[in-house]
Amino acid sequence: MSDDETNTSATASTAVATTAIVTDSPEKIQSAIQSLSSIVPSLISSTINHLSLLQDPDGEIYTQISTLLRQPNSGAGDNNLCRWLYDTFQSGVPELQLLVLRFLPVIAGVYLSRIADRKPQAGFEAVLLALYAHETTSRTGEPVTITIPDMSHPSVYHESKTPIKNNATDLNAVVVSPALEPHGTVRSTRRARIVGVALELFYSKISQIPVAPKIQFCEFCKKSSERVKVEGRVPLPWELLQPILRILAHCLLGPNNKKDMELFEAANEACRCLFARAMHDVDPKAILPMRSLLRLSKSVMGDDFDPTELPVTDVITI
Repeated sequence: MSDDETNTSATASTAVATTAIVTDSPEKIQSAIQSLSSIVPSLISSTINHLSLLQDPDGEIYTQISTLLRQPNSGAGDNNLCRWLYDTFQSGVPELQLLVLRFLPVIAGVYLSRIADRKPQAGFEAVLLALYAHETTSRTGEPVTITIPDMSHPSVYHESKTPIKNNATDLNAVVVSPALEPHGTVRSTRRARIVGVALELFYSKISQIPVAPKIQFCEFCKKSSERVKVEGRVPLPWELLQPILRILAHCLLGPNNKKDMELFEAANEACRCLFARAMHDVDPKAILPMRSLLRLSKSVMGDDFDPTELPVTDVITI
């Protein structure tokens, strides 16, 4: 079979699969709502259609589901809500997958805060692995890279005494997100990477995410920096902190940040807390981007106060 025939066949198969998803979407959405009505008592599937559930995530239903995810028994392997979130995301319907992503800040926050307790959280881990597998498949395991200019080479707008090399050498490829490997379980060495990739997926859809989940995410960032003792804090390695910074940057500098002042203030406070934690831990890799975000937020607010400046005082505190 020729390459053209192979490409045509692959395109046709993709088109058929897409058409099948679109055709089955209303039935899958209605089925998901009926299943959810048995978990959320106030949700009556006969009186709430899929549009009211998907278009009003900041209302009572979102609050009730978020409350259930914070219950002491949430996250267990036999938790019905975790099973519903897993099955709903695996349906392949974009609207339902986006609905599940809206609860990711709560899931990630509760999951990471319970690591020190060493309690089984197979339900949460199943949802996180589903998001990770989706991103791995969509990226075919490839890393995400960006190309930036190499300042060691002369600009095309300036004269140079040295011979100008090929234009390809004037650019450097920087890995934003490393290559992905399929994982079927969550181990301590993989946990940060799996949760970080799930947050990368959340960030890729952030323009379609309403305000409430973003505020929940900012609250998670604040709480992760409240505890001073190392053994009681949420671990924030770079593979987890990097997508956190991107999401906070959107909340601070996004197109609607001036309209949603509650979100802006929550994100600004989250950045201050994370900056204080980075300073406490003397983590330069985290200090520099957090300092930049705070200064950018200062320019948006038009405030002369710089939270990153060290206070000038004659008193030395030891």
